[in-house]
Amino acid sequence: IIFLLSLRCSVDNRVTRVAWLNRSSILYAGNDKWCLDPRVVLLSNTKTEYSIQIQDVDVYDEGPYTCSVQTDNHPKTSRVHLIVQVSPKIVEISSDISINEGGNISLTCIATGRPDPTITWRHISPKAVGFVSEDEYLEITGITREQSGEYECSASNDVATPVVRRVKVTVNYPPYISDAKSTGVPVGQKGILQCEASAVPAAEFQWYKDDKRLVEGQKGVKVESKAFFSRLTFFNVSEQDYGNYTCVASNKLGNTNVSIILYEETTTALTPWKGPGAVHDGNNGTSRRAGCIGLLPLLLLHLLLKF
Repeated sequence: IIFLLSLRCSVDNRVTRVAWLNRSSILYAGNDKWCLDPRVVLLSNTKTEYSIQIQDVDVYDEGPYTCSVQTDNHPKTSRVHLIVQVSPKIVEISSDISINEGGNISLTCIATGRPDPTITWRHISPKAVGFVSEDEYLEITGITREQSGEYECSASNDVATPVVRRVKVTVNYPPYISDAKSTGVPVGQKGILQCEASAVPAAEFQWYKDDKRLVEGQKGVKVESKAFFSRLTFFNVSEQDYGNYTCVASNKLGNTNVSIILYEETTTALTPWKGPGAVHDGNNGTSRRAGCIGLLPLLLLHLLLKF
């Protein structure tokens, strides 16, 4: 908003009377104030200039202003039309909303300004492209989980920088398990089974072996659950631990489960290969050439010495 406005009128020594008018109302006549508005004040009344000032200008001050001067011969007027521009302001916007997947939503963003601001809605998401609406209202039918997140309302009219406000949309959906793998672990080693699930609200996890639920604090087993995953840790795997486990993820909209197997993994020791003429060194596991002469060369040497 223009907060301070000065209206100036050039005069000369031929002028005998001066006045400023707003439409048909007299604001000032010479040094005399005719209006009751305290925001209107006289700035100067000299032989060269006659000017007034309007403080805290608002849209109601818009319109024509006339400087009227009287000379010895005839009156003259000079007119200026005031156009008040107002920065955009968002005066009403929808509150954050939570809705189940598949539902319908309607978001509202009301803004004022002069000229009337342009309203646009944008989804703040890496996958979103461009505006989702160029209107005060944004309606989404059959909303999906990918459409959750923040929606930004922008109001602009080129008078000042656009004004933006955001609305958070939470889309609730039942759990689905995104990752769960069977694991092989040798007897006596540490084993981990993990189950990952996406859900809004966050899923609650439960673990079962056969029909028996596993709980935190059970001997040799630790159950650890976070917002999007649950982990079952065996500190010293025994034969009794092997078998089929069920991970159940649930929230207020539903539940899902998956079977994970903890199985025994065996390791086979490899024996170093012994090639011809090689001897295995039991101390360092390396091979070396035999430090002796073969049997056939000795027989040939014996026969040569006889003759």
